[in-house]
Amino acid sequence: MTDAALPTPTSTLPAWRAEVARRALGIVFLTNGVVFATWAVNIPGVRDKLGLTDAQVGIALLAVGLGSLATMPLTGGWTARFGSHRVTLVATVLCMLSLALPFLAPNLALLVLALAVMGGLNGALDVAMNAQGVTVERHLARPVMSRFHAYFSLGSVFGALLGTALIGRVPMLAHALGVVVVITVAGFLAGRLLLPDGLAEGAGQPAGTRPRGRVPLSAAVLLLGTLCFLGMLSEGANYDWAALYFRDVLGVAGGSAGIGYTAFVTAMTLGRWFGDRLRTRLGDERTVRGGALLTALGLGLALLARDPLPATLGFALSGLGLSNVVPVMYGAAGHALAGRGIAQVATIGYAGFLLGPPVIGFVSEHVGLPAALSIALAGAALIVLLGGRAFALVRQRM
Repeated sequence: MTDAALPTPTSTLPAWRAEVARRALGIVFLTNGVVFATWAVNIPGVRDKLGLTDAQVGIALLAVGLGSLATMPLTGGWTARFGSHRVTLVATVLCMLSLALPFLAPNLALLVLALAVMGGLNGALDVAMNAQGVTVERHLARPVMSRFHAYFSLGSVFGALLGTALIGRVPMLAHALGVVVVITVAGFLAGRLLLPDGLAEGAGQPAGTRPRGRVPLSAAVLLLGTLCFLGMLSEGANYDWAALYFRDVLGVAGGSAGIGYTAFVTAMTLGRWFGDRLRTRLGDERTVRGGALLTALGLGLALLARDPLPATLGFALSGLGLSNVVPVMYGAAGHALAGRGIAQVATIGYAGFLLGPPVIGFVSEHVGLPAALSIALAGAALIVLLGGRAFALVRQRM
């Protein structure tokens, strides 16, 4: 999607059928959020069960990211061959079932393998469900991608709240398996209501002319991927370092140190929930570049004020500004470059989420956390500077 109108719907599909698919895909995004929240809140329990050190936990968590990076580049080809609706259905069911694997692992080696499998299936689902989101947008001829990502955020919140309520009251394995059963059934039923892709791979080519084999990285993919990388780097910095910034730099003690993280996540969820309305009024380029500017200003406030109240406001502004960057990048890649474009952009972008937080930690060891977090601020500023050229290339491909 760009500041131009959406592509004309590609079939005479009844409006109610596209709306059913929109709601069904929202459930898929929500269940995906539940998966990782359920795993995240139980990491301490798995660590204690297997007697792992923090370094070993770090190795295990890295497997999730590496698994995702392994499957994301492949999924664009799968969606081109089988359709995003079929790949999303299969990936949803397998990803939901894979949540059980780390809880069943008896040692570190099998835990790493389990998390690599879970990450790989999630990477495939991430690309496929966003490709399906582009298909739904085409049929509805209006922006809906930001709302899908809001459902993911809501799923994360729901999974975290459920886990917080059950941990210590219900055996960890029972908790995990109960969640697996519910979300697998929900994901399967929702996945059956998705839509066949209206446009074939290659943005407007008929099905018989879909490109085969490896597709080279275009300038549009590289620029969109770079923006996605910078956006995810800033997201990861906020997710992983906000609480530590409040505790170690601002001196906020106890559970109150999580207020910056909470402000960021809440603002991001709200921004995504209402993001499609904003995109309709302003267009994608203004939404992304304006949001990135808001993020830079918010982080600047948080890092310069050195006081909990303005810092909380700053992290909230950061979350609000970043909320639509990734959804818009995925949507732009899908509309201009089809499923393979989403796969390429998602792979480049996810590298920012994977590499950003460790880099900030390394830099923090030498110059301090406030200066290290300025990397995220610089990333947001670069989105503002590069966004115009990126969307100009997208408009040429529409």
